[in-house]
Amino acid sequence: MRQFALLLILTFFASLPRVVVADDDWQQLFNGKNLDGWYANFDPDAFGVKDGAIRIQGVEKRAAHLFYVGDSEKTPVKFENFELKVIARAEPESNSGVFIHAGLELRNKWRHLEKGYEVQLNSSTKERLKTGSLYAVVDVTESPVDEREWFEMLIRVEGKRIRVSIEGKQVIDYTEPDDVKRPADRKGRVLQPGGGGIALQAHDTESVWYFKEVAVRRLP
Repeated sequence: MRQFALLLILTFFASLPRVVVADDDWQQLFNGKNLDGWYANFDPDAFGVKDGAIRIQGVEKRAAHLFYVGDSEKTPVKFENFELKVIARAEPESNSGVFIHAGLELRNKWRHLEKGYEVQLNSSTKERLKTGSLYAVVDVTESPVDEREWFEMLIRVEGKRIRVSIEGKQVIDYTEPDDVKRPADRKGRVLQPGGGGIALQAHDTESVWYFKEVAVRRLP
């Protein structure tokens, strides 16, 4: 009798509409030990691990980028709608960036990426665009933090909307127009159908950045 009652209960719950619950778990992209799951498109010596953090310093004047590739050898994992959290700091006078919706394609001899958006990281005084800027799209002209100290940056992409927060304060809220037009040399600076890769930039030989956490969670 008890087994029959239990069967009725299980049958009732199985007949209910299925509720899909969003996955709120953060996926850690950096294991704190080595660069397993990452791929340098150029200058692998520009990227290493020191004291539990990714250390980035260019080895020549042209840019290089470290892409998250997961289990692949060198194919970036695509993220379309997501939140990306980085905890980073810099040496003084250092430039870098976090790329989203990016690909391996290059647009010039300086090895700038053809596709995707760059969220600026910058502790230098000479560079006008400060940390949090959506590079060449939305400017932040006053740094929201002291980049010499660890800080958290959160990038959220939902549909055509990009938001950037630094230490919990929103500094960018940008929605890409459906008919967006970019200059010819930046035509790929748009959100990519199906998403794109995440990459960290080695900007130049004088710039040093550290990343002790890089984590992502996908959004519906």
